[in-house]
Amino acid sequence: MKKSMELKEERMRVWTEAKTFLKEHEAKDGTLSAEDTTTYERMETKIQNLTAAIERYERQEKLDEKLGTPDRDPEKGQPGAGAKDTEDKKGTASAVYTKAFWNAMRRKNYFDVRNELSVGVDTEGGYLVPDEFERTLIEALEEDNFFRSLATTIKTSSGDRKIPVVTAKGEAEWIDEAEEYPFSDNTFGQVTLSAYKLATIIKISEELLNDSAFDMSSYIAKEFGRRIAAKEEESFIVGDGSGKPTGVFTSTDSIVTGSSSDITFDDVIDMFYSLRSPYRKKAVWIMNDSTVKALRLLKDNNGQYIWEPSVKAGEPDRILNRPFYTSSYVPEIATGNNVLAFGDFSYYWIADRTQRTLKRLNEIYAPTGQVGFLTSETIIAR
Repeated sequence: MKKSMELKEERMRVWTEAKTFLKEHEAKDGTLSAEDTTTYERMETKIQNLTAAIERYERQEKLDEKLGTPDRDPEKGQPGAGAKDTEDKKGTASAVYTKAFWNAMRRKNYFDVRNELSVGVDTEGGYLVPDEFERTLIEALEEDNFFRSLATTIKTSSGDRKIPVVTAKGEAEWIDEAEEYPFSDNTFGQVTLSAYKLATIIKISEELLNDSAFDMSSYIAKEFGRRIAAKEEESFIVGDGSGKPTGVFTSTDSIVTGSSSDITFDDVIDMFYSLRSPYRKKAVWIMNDSTVKALRLLKDNNGQYIWEPSVKAGEPDRILNRPFYTSSYVPEIATGNNVLAFGDFSYYWIADRTQRTLKRLNEIYAPTGQVGFLTSETIIAR
């Protein structure tokens, strides 16, 4: 039996004893005496030490398996030797690249790190941001732009992308025995996703940039993430397709109100059931905060409010038992405005065409003692 398994069995034994001890010595109000507390904490400490030992032996056993040697092969000694090389990330994910990247952005030892950065140089003189920073930036985008979490997001290296779409589906038919099988095929079409570029510049003073206590990567990720996410959300919601993606309120059938007060329960019901049943399973509502206020006052035919407040942490409020999201970019209730969208927005595709780049601008803001940083992204969306 492997050492890690022996330790797991020992840990389970100690944990069982600890639970039994707690059950036998715990007072009705859940407290322990000082002496019993010391005994129980000693058991907890042993469990923690066993857990650390198990993790250590499991790492050693995995390494032994990779090396194809017995557990006690004296020639292999130093079980951690060589592990770092096999686990090192490459390219823009490597620690060397990340360190070189941020040194270059601060202009520290710039000429010493250019070789390391060569993997990230693009044709416009920028550097691909490190993979870890890229993930941080994506997380910031998703946190600030709720629509990304609803849509289907992919990565692509091509330009405009064509997505196959089934425009008509084949059907099965009842036939008599020995009758020829009927032929019924699907009909396909294509939707073209166009590429759009989004960019922004921030300025940082030279004094702040040279301050080692300044967390430059976190600041840039947060600020760029906020700016890009806001512009993305606006385009995904109401974009007109001219130099930017087409928004769902521009291309879908939403409720069109005639005045600021005539949105009715029938409007909401009609919209709900206008969506076919398979799509309603994952459908959500999108609206402005002002529309939420109006819908909170609506009642169904039984006199029950159709807005349902959430009673569980992490769950959104609901309308007709489907979650809703709000955006300040959705038009408010007014004559002729599309104010409410309902659908499965995973059918809205967002393709991140290239990894984001970050460029340092040294001269343009030099007279004011500042350094500019430009980031850009190219996405394909519809």
